[in-house]
Amino acid sequence: MKAMILAAGRGERLRPLTDSVPKPLLPVGKCCLIEWHLHRLVDAGITEIVINLSHLGHLIRERLGDGHRYGAQIKYSVEPEPALETAGGIMHALDLLGDGPFVVINGDVWTDYPLHNLHVPERLAHLVLVNNPAHHSRGDFYLQGSNVSDQGTGQRYTFSGIGVYHRDLFAGYPSGRLALAPVLIEHMQSHQITGEYFAGHWFDIGTQERLQAMQNFVTENESDL
Repeated sequence: MKAMILAAGRGERLRPLTDSVPKPLLPVGKCCLIEWHLHRLVDAGITEIVINLSHLGHLIRERLGDGHRYGAQIKYSVEPEPALETAGGIMHALDLLGDGPFVVINGDVWTDYPLHNLHVPERLAHLVLVNNPAHHSRGDFYLQGSNVSDQGTGQRYTFSGIGVYHRDLFAGYPSGRLALAPVLIEHMQSHQITGEYFAGHWFDIGTQERLQAMQNFVTENESDL
């Protein structure tokens, strides 16, 4: 499989840090955030990687280059500003991602999820769900057996920003700015979205406080990661 790292976001809530540094290049222990994703993907045998760029994207390209020093082959999907949002960015990069299923990882999360566990979904998409963080206590979706749904009873979970998708998931949608959640929810109605629960460590860095919490965790545990 190929993979895509979503790295085009502006990071408004992280300003002023992101006025001069794109979110994926923020330091996390021994490297920057996006480099953690690269190392984990390569360790899982996924070496063909697409990264979308918009805000300060040239700095990401300068830092990562063609990916050779990470053992990867990186291609870039350049978007206008403002960026095309999640689904729009994926659709913009489909020609680079090929015909097979592909992994997508949000560039503003950190996790120790074992990427080698990801498998090709039998249906249109497979999502990794995690426990709800304090800032998102309501969660996103229900996990009912292997099916993911936006309606149900019991425990709701948060979408981790890690998924495996077939390109047919995006068929029929217009190009341009488009969020991913409405696309997923539409296909949940026909039970085309599966998922799994991951109980390990997961952070999103939407604010400076959450970024600091993640940086503290990684610094304290880096030898074990």
